[in-house]
Amino acid sequence: MYLVSYDISTDKIRNKVAKKLLDYGKRVQYSVFECDIPELRYKKMYRELAKLMEKEEEGNIRIYYLCGKCETRVHTIGTPKETLSDDTLEQDNLIII
Repeated sequence: MYLVSYDISTDKIRNKVAKKLLDYGKRVQYSVFECDIPELRYKKMYRELAKLMEKEEEGNIRIYYLCGKCETRVHTIGTPKETLSDDTLEQDNLIII
């Protein structure tokens, strides 16, 4: 599984990144996605995200690989949500890895 987070100030690019990530995983916090995908699909996602960020002067996307053993060590404090949409995001959830 890959944990993808982003910090992008440009609305247009940020929205494109979020939309692209919805093709690969589920949103668990506003700018955090869990993508349970095989390596080949990950490589495709990476290329697409890199292309979106090519001309972006600020901001970044961070991708963390969680091995099977690490996945079992993810803890959630608060009410976990299966998926979040832009209009139902809650800021009171904290995920600790």
